[in-house]
Amino acid sequence: MAAEALISLDGVEKVFDVRRRVGLWRREKRQVRAVDGIGFEVARGEMVGYIGPNGAGKSTTIKMLTGILTPSGGRLRVAGIDPARERMRLAHRIGVVFGQRTTLWWDLPLKDSYGLMRRMYRIPAARYRENLERCVDRLDLAELLDVPVRQLSLGQRMRGDIAAALLHDPDVLYLDEPTIGLDVVSKAKVRGFLRQLNEELGTTVLLTTHDLQDIEQLCERVMVIDHGRLVYDGPLGGLHSVGDGERTLVVDLERELAPIELAGARVVKVDGPRQWLAFPAGASAAPLVAEVAARYPLVDLSVREPDIEDVIARMYAGRG
Repeated sequence: MAAEALISLDGVEKVFDVRRRVGLWRREKRQVRAVDGIGFEVARGEMVGYIGPNGAGKSTTIKMLTGILTPSGGRLRVAGIDPARERMRLAHRIGVVFGQRTTLWWDLPLKDSYGLMRRMYRIPAARYRENLERCVDRLDLAELLDVPVRQLSLGQRMRGDIAAALLHDPDVLYLDEPTIGLDVVSKAKVRGFLRQLNEELGTTVLLTTHDLQDIEQLCERVMVIDHGRLVYDGPLGGLHSVGDGERTLVVDLERELAPIELAGARVVKVDGPRQWLAFPAGASAAPLVAEVAARYPLVDLSVREPDIEDVIARMYAGRG
């Protein structure tokens, strides 16, 4: 049986009317198509990366999924609900975290913000205590509960925002740049918590981010949007072949030698006895490894995957 689709879009469009001044007295109206016929489904329990350059349509899509914006065309459902028509009902089924904005009350202690959230969502006392304890424990919020939100660092506030979005047990969690501006330790803590949340509670997560390490560490599936259109939807590894990426074979030899010569690979760097050989991402490394081992005095070798950010940049360049 196919997994239940918790999020479903079919031919969804969003067109904005933009007016600009032409000359001294006249204004010209033109249409900007921010989202152009997107269709996809996200099954219950999936963690999906939704990425693209600035202005590609990511945030517009999220705003339609939360009911903030109404689609100009197409069909959209979240947990069987039309977000634009039943926004209040949908609010009890989703959680939203925007890295650039907070849902917490700026001058109140963190725990008071959570208390207000409990009343807004009418969360039963026992369920509220259980969810709050889990978030406080795993996001290290215990020492921050009495601190006014305005005094929290960006990393502390982000952890506080994530907890606030989960107090009512949402089916879907939308994350828009959840690790922006965070240090390495805070990023690791947030990613670890999200991984546990998905594995233990089956929370569906749609993640938009410019930090591709978020995608690499959390998502098996990734969707790429460009100019309002979905240009890739599939496994993370499949991006490499679509973007015409290259993998790297790092070879450590017993001594410094002339650049290695192999069919199907090229040397891109030599540093003493270590050499870096690039080969197509879609090709198998096994024949290259076997040939190096047979022909050269080998000490060690490793295969490095291409940087996903470079792969996506190639994808955009190819569509330009």
